[in-house]
Amino acid sequence: MPKDPIELLNTKLDRIAALLENRFGNIPPANDLASADAFVWHAADKWLQPVEKVNRVDIGLLKGIDRVRDILLENTERFADGVAANNVLLWGARGMGKSSLVKAAHAKVAGEKPESQFKIIEVHREDVHSLPDLLAVLRNEPMRFMVFCDDLSFDFDDTSYKSLKAVLDGGVEGRPANVIFYATSNRRHLLLRDMIENERSTAITPAEAVEEKVSLSDRFGLWLGFHKCSQDEYLEMVRGYVAHFKLKITEDDLVAEALEWATTRGSRSGRVAWQFVQDLAGRQGKNTG
Repeated sequence: MPKDPIELLNTKLDRIAALLENRFGNIPPANDLASADAFVWHAADKWLQPVEKVNRVDIGLLKGIDRVRDILLENTERFADGVAANNVLLWGARGMGKSSLVKAAHAKVAGEKPESQFKIIEVHREDVHSLPDLLAVLRNEPMRFMVFCDDLSFDFDDTSYKSLKAVLDGGVEGRPANVIFYATSNRRHLLLRDMIENERSTAITPAEAVEEKVSLSDRFGLWLGFHKCSQDEYLEMVRGYVAHFKLKITEDDLVAEALEWATTRGSRSGRVAWQFVQDLAGRQGKNTG
């Protein structure tokens, strides 16, 4: 008995799909920039993966960084409004809320200005070389995009910083008006000091070689510095989290336990404050997610 024509067609289509997958590999889905407010860039496939739930905290919970918070918010709001704004480098001490502030600022501005269709796109450090490809994808879109790279820095023999310079400078085409670039780094100049010294000692024209690399950070219009917090600022961070999550603890116990927690880790920072509150919430059978 002959097979059903529909069944025969489906069999042939399955064979064609298998051949194509074998020849070209898995074909990534088309970019759908209206599907989410946050994306992760996959350079190999030139694909923007939608992120349904972004790992971030409310901007009101970020304590001890009021000045840089206000500057970043104002710059971000201007960009969302379609007027002049600067690329931003957030640099300084570990755990002081650099990346948290970027994500929180996006959430606040996107929520207050839905008409701007303001999106955030995370680019992994190892994919910086592909930034020109990403800009080509975004250039003609009607939305506005914050391209964000966390913990950005460059080591010896790493030439991908040249792609970043081209993006910040704009190249021949110019940086798209609908794209702004935010980066965080522990280094103010994004490069190892030894890397800079090596350029100075080995180059035929040392001054020019050093200028080529050190000038990378100069391409950011805004530098926002984050410094180690005081004990009072650390405790203010802890109190803010405790109040937000409605955790039960006396003031004396909070101070004693929070300071002991910081001492065992050898530092005070927003990250350490958050980790202490995570532990406290767990002990009280609560979730901070």
